[in-house]
Amino acid sequence: MRPDACPGAIDVHLAADGGLARIRVPGGTLDARRFDAVRLAALELGDGWIELTSRANLQVRGLPPGAEHELGARLAEVGLLPSRTHERMRNIVAAPLEDNQALVDEIDRALCAVPGLAQLPGRFLVTVGEAVAGLGGDVGLVGDALLLAGRDCGLRVTDPVAAVVAAAERFQEIRGTAWRLSEVDGGVADITDAIGGRRGEPVDTAVIPVAPGPVGDRVVAGVPLGRLDARLLAGTPVRVTPWRSLVLPAGADTTGLITDPASPWHGVSACTGRPGCAKSLADVRADAARWVAARQGSGPAHWSGCARRCGRPAGQVVEFVATGDGYEEIR
Repeated sequence: MRPDACPGAIDVHLAADGGLARIRVPGGTLDARRFDAVRLAALELGDGWIELTSRANLQVRGLPPGAEHELGARLAEVGLLPSRTHERMRNIVAAPLEDNQALVDEIDRALCAVPGLAQLPGRFLVTVGEAVAGLGGDVGLVGDALLLAGRDCGLRVTDPVAAVVAAAERFQEIRGTAWRLSEVDGGVADITDAIGGRRGEPVDTAVIPVAPGPVGDRVVAGVPLGRLDARLLAGTPVRVTPWRSLVLPAGADTTGLITDPASPWHGVSACTGRPGCAKSLADVRADAARWVAARQGSGPAHWSGCARRCGRPAGQVVEFVATGDGYEEIR
């Protein structure tokens, strides 16, 4: 029984190039042991690459039939599969330069502790922090401000974990067949009334991407087209960002990654495209690479192999959508 077709770490999506597993990483933080477990799984079970998603999750693809069982066992061993029942709804994106992982972990545990929330759709999203407030989360936090459907609902909460759980439970009760809170007529007002509490001054919701380069004792490194060679960064702790980049310790080996904000690769993303996706009308990664090499433009830009426009990042971005007879440019 699945609430939708979003892939998970065990319930994989069968793509043209094999099984596709999506590993939820609430808050994006992985110590070296956990990241090495994902790297080795990609190398030994998949196609040798790790994909970074726009929700700061990781994907391993090219899995042969049955490999998802070994993958699940490896992930469970290092604590990356804490709930088999709630695995697909553990989507918590956090501002990657803020000190918020402890709060993210509390929210994750609390959501997984409510049996009924296992049926939340895989597109349900929680955001934590100012930099990701504009990513359109169903429920979000900026300080004590509660966000609903990507906007400040006006409520100020004293127990942020309890507020997120209460909002998620009410959404599950009223959503019907909707995947997102924004699709439920009157949903925001309903949840706001159900939670109640004091009101506060409006909080701006925006997307504030982190640019490549050093940040104190860390460095932000972009991953070209969001596709990381799994041989890289052995023994390195990482924090995955929703902009297909990694926050690494200063001094980490960033060979093959983007550390210059002026790089033509910065801000350029693409879906899988051919041959990995049967629905794609073009080899978008190759076309995007030629576009970058020719310096016909600069990011942010997203290349999609079909009208579904999978993986499109939030915010202002130029899109190139394959039509089967070239690309349509959408601004």
